[in-house]
Amino acid sequence: MTQHSCDGCEHGPTGVLKAEHRVIERVVDAMERVIEQRPLDAGFFAKAIDFLRNFTDGCHHAKEEDQLFPTLEAAGVPRERGPIGCMLEEHARGRALVRRMSETLEAAAGGSAEATLAFEAAVRSYVDLLRQHIWKEDNVLFSMADRVLDTDGREALSRAFDAGRQGAAAVDRREHYARVADELHRGAFAGAAGSERSAS
Repeated sequence: MTQHSCDGCEHGPTGVLKAEHRVIERVVDAMERVIEQRPLDAGFFAKAIDFLRNFTDGCHHAKEEDQLFPTLEAAGVPRERGPIGCMLEEHARGRALVRRMSETLEAAAGGSAEATLAFEAAVRSYVDLLRQHIWKEDNVLFSMADRVLDTDGREALSRAFDAGRQGAAAVDRREHYARVADELHRGAFAGAAGSERSAS
């Protein structure tokens, strides 16, 4: 069982989302490191793209868009020209960058200089976007949610999150992507850890 699973580290609905951020950050950190390596590791990035689509977007962003954001709107937080609208725009930008990665990965791995430049640019832009996005949510949006939602609102949101996490398929999916995050992070940083031990 991985120590980076979201189970057991939940303190209300924003705690669930923050715990998922920590899992996502492991993959973002790994992507930033591996994009500098040559030759391009197509296997690593295929797994990373799958993680971004199915955990970051399909699990984490889905909770925000389907449950958190509507709950905040109902509590009076504006969508347009406010933090919710900003987060939605960044979600859309992230999806576009992941599509770009997917579209260019095969050609980049095959040695196309043009595709490699496009792929690398998409990865770096995504890493920058997600780091800023996570900081805004952790330090601005989630703090706002904790202030504006009353006890009933927080409990209803927690129940909605829990409903999507029940059942063997949901548990298996969550555990699978927690393992994927650990594998990608470990693979990206294993060489550096070995070098540090050798130098000491």
